[in-house]
Amino acid sequence: MNDFEAKKQRAAELRQIIEYHNKKYYENDEPEIEDFEYDRLLHELISIEEEHPELSTPDSPTKHVGGKADSQFSPVEHKVRMESLQDAFSFEDMRDFASRVSETAGGVKYVVEPKIDGLSVSLEYENGVFVRGSTRGDGQVGEDITHNLKTIASIPMKIKNAPSFLEVRGEVYMPKSVFLELVREQELEGEKPFKNPRNAAAGSLRQKDARVTRKRKLDIFVFNVQQIEGETLSGHKQSLEYLRSLGFNVIPFYKECSDIEEVLEEIDRIGSVRGELSFDIDGAVIKVDSFEKRLLLGSTSKFPKWAIAFKYPPEEKETTVLDIEINVGRTGVLTPTAVFEPTLLAGSTVSRATLHNQDFIAEKDIRIGDKVIIRKAGDIIPEVLCVTAHGEGSVPYVMPEFCPSCSAKTVREEGEAALRCLNPDCPSQLLRNLIHFCSRDAMDIEGLGDAVLSVLVEKGMVKTAADIYKLDYEKIAQIERMGKKSADNLRAAIEKSKSNDLSRLVFALGIRHIGQKAAKLLCSRFGSMENIIAAPKEEINAIDGFGEIMAQSVVDFFSLSKSRELVSNLKGCGVNMESTQTVLDRRFEGKTFVLTGTLSNFTRAEAGKIIEDFAGKTASSVSKKTTFVLAGEDAGSKLRKAQELGVTVISEDDFALMIK
Repeated sequence: MNDFEAKKQRAAELRQIIEYHNKKYYENDEPEIEDFEYDRLLHELISIEEEHPELSTPDSPTKHVGGKADSQFSPVEHKVRMESLQDAFSFEDMRDFASRVSETAGGVKYVVEPKIDGLSVSLEYENGVFVRGSTRGDGQVGEDITHNLKTIASIPMKIKNAPSFLEVRGEVYMPKSVFLELVREQELEGEKPFKNPRNAAAGSLRQKDARVTRKRKLDIFVFNVQQIEGETLSGHKQSLEYLRSLGFNVIPFYKECSDIEEVLEEIDRIGSVRGELSFDIDGAVIKVDSFEKRLLLGSTSKFPKWAIAFKYPPEEKETTVLDIEINVGRTGVLTPTAVFEPTLLAGSTVSRATLHNQDFIAEKDIRIGDKVIIRKAGDIIPEVLCVTAHGEGSVPYVMPEFCPSCSAKTVREEGEAALRCLNPDCPSQLLRNLIHFCSRDAMDIEGLGDAVLSVLVEKGMVKTAADIYKLDYEKIAQIERMGKKSADNLRAAIEKSKSNDLSRLVFALGIRHIGQKAAKLLCSRFGSMENIIAAPKEEINAIDGFGEIMAQSVVDFFSLSKSRELVSNLKGCGVNMESTQTVLDRRFEGKTFVLTGTLSNFTRAEAGKIIEDFAGKTASSVSKKTTFVLAGEDAGSKLRKAQELGVTVISEDDFALMIK
């Protein structure tokens, strides 16, 4: 194979690999490789296409931004394209960029600022009022996420002394402290944690339920004026100062530089402090300041020629694995954690990293005593990259056959990577199970958070969920930072939880594979805890929305004597065991509704409740199984999909007649 054929084959491979990772990063919010590795792949493809233009294809990822609008959100066409940036990996790349700028525009000033690692969004204001927010998408068409953006406190809903129209661009991010707390909660719940803050921010912002977005405590830095009417701006630095005067949370620091050497000094400075910042960055952005010079420089089909992003390589260090510890999560999953010699990495000292599961350990052949290379994924979470040398006399590590907390035999279920302890009395699972039991979506016991429950478990006051309903409130009042008032408030919250609907209790029990929706379906079908416990697997499996694994999980849970004993104790404490879901009649039985657009006479929650009261169910996406699409004003992609599939579309007036 000659050199040209080899590069042709490599270009085709790179296009396929890059598009795969584009989908994982932009659309699924589940990146599999680090940004630096992705940028290297893209840079290699750009080099091949520049050397051999005939190998460039119209749909090459070098010609478009990676993402595309998700069909679950209404599309927004960007009048001013939200461009991506060309990447630089060395000071030589930076000097080449400056030479190209100088050849076209002559002498220029640059503005250097940190490159926030988050999700790029557009914010639009009419006469000072926030009217629409959207994602970048593919640069031309994004997604309307206005409702979710309104949950971010630092985005002004109204601005004073505003121009008649203003569109700004910013980066929504998750602060490092918020990210670490979220990961801790996910690990407690046995959920797969987000990999890095960018992934967490994107997953939180592209939620259909804005309440989830609000809970994630996102923030934003605004860094660009996209469009403006009623005000004239001549440069980037001036525009940032103008945006700050309007009340926007502008990019935290930036510096005007007179030449490329000053730019390189600032890049070095930002790189030296990146580990100390409260937010994650993956580089520095260098922009020509003058808007007039930017027009002269123009853009390629993908990148502006007046800006570039310098990408910092992830810092890697070698250390020694001193031990491998096993932690047991709420759902019984055993998670191995490497303990290594404390090492200064990306601005902080690290000494631990999760090893995920047996497959991960075996794939990298990680053993106690090994020399390993570590880095921080997304500059936050330490991870083991590879083994450089096995320790003398080391042996392959094998996960324990018995739970280190309760000595019960561990199992690895078919199709799962995780090893699991199934003992419901396992001490390591107790606190995590109690936290879940008391959480807002379960029994919703205000005042019984992580800290208080930890103290109650430590003092031996709570050993099962039923013990929560037998607490001695005089002893509670004597606990540090509690007092009589806190104890009385806690008593009221616990008493109130006794009357919760049965579906909340079923969800609170933490049955594997049974979430809130499944718990509601289960209780709606059987009506009482007694009936659920007695129900055969076949009847549970027959519930629309259930499957064999879910049904088996319910049967397995209630077949345990400890589970039945817990339910009996909860009942003895006065906890409700009957479903309070009322079905007025069964006119919508077997029918599935999808709600879209803005409803005038109901909230979506109210309409959904009405449908459930008539034995129907709601779904979040349109398919051939959908019976009706209830479309309000500004219905978007779901309405179009319903029309394509021939699904019956009804108006609010139609719905009102159906529920008379």
